[in-house]
Amino acid sequence: MTGPPRDDDAAVVSQSLEQPETFALLYDRYAADIHRYAARRLGEGAADDITADTFLIAFRARARFDTGRESARPWLYGIAANLIGKHRRAEVRGLRALARTGTDPVAESWTERADHRVSAQAAHAELAGALAGLSAGDRHVLLLIAWADLSYQEVADALSLPVGTVRSRLNRARRKVRTALGGDPTVVTESLEVAHGHG
Repeated sequence: MTGPPRDDDAAVVSQSLEQPETFALLYDRYAADIHRYAARRLGEGAADDITADTFLIAFRARARFDTGRESARPWLYGIAANLIGKHRRAEVRGLRALARTGTDPVAESWTERADHRVSAQAAHAELAGALAGLSAGDRHVLLLIAWADLSYQEVADALSLPVGTVRSRLNRARRKVRTALGGDPTVVTESLEVAHGHG
């Protein structure tokens, strides 16, 4: 028996209905990215739980996956974003503490990792404060685009929103963060790119 094509997530999900172990391919493809995103949002400890819960929920809901979509990536990020939303209070507390102290234990633990993926966003207390001041919906959109590298359409799929709503939330979030950082239009993009490791 042949397996699903390497890049066809819909085929993996479909096949997993008969052969549940096949679902592990999605975990192998996306778990590290989901974990990294959750760690930036909530910290390393919570990221482990978010990642595990994301794939458990996805596995249990796999029969409802829209196989008309090739990629499961937006679906998985949507599940993760919903779980992160449940941890919102802790996230906001952490961002406010970072804004006050300028110290991020998540970034410190990441510097110890071999890949040295340090989020410079955590070093910018002003940016953390600005992110804490966003609504959960605006923050989800901004960070799914900036940190998870999802397209507008993928964010729309992940959060079950129209693309126009994604665009308006992103513009509002960028405007609020820009204002909080002193109004320089390049600061938001540069800060988020550096925070994601592109700088």
